[in-house]
Amino acid sequence: MKTFLKIILFTLLVLVLLKLFPILLAPAILAAAVMLVLGAVALAGLGAVVATGLSVALVVLALVLAAAAVLSPIWVPVLALIGLVSLLRRRPKAA
Repeated sequence: MKTFLKIILFTLLVLVLLKLFPILLAPAILAAAVMLVLGAVALAGLGAVVATGLSVALVVLALVLAAAAVLSPIWVPVLALIGLVSLLRRRPKAA
């Protein structure tokens, strides 16, 4: 008799849960919607950070290229002189 009572109680519990399922599911759906919105906001914020970082990197690259172009009358002859010295320098003989 005890087993039969357990089966009946379990069946009633399942029927009650099935009847209350939409009410129990509503907070889960609401939480999923909130997480979806928060994820979208976080992703947009991350996209803004990435775009800002890329633009800052491009500005730094432009400044470096501008500095290299402005200083080219200095470093191009120095580089040519270093190349000439290394070309004319005696190399030690290999053993």
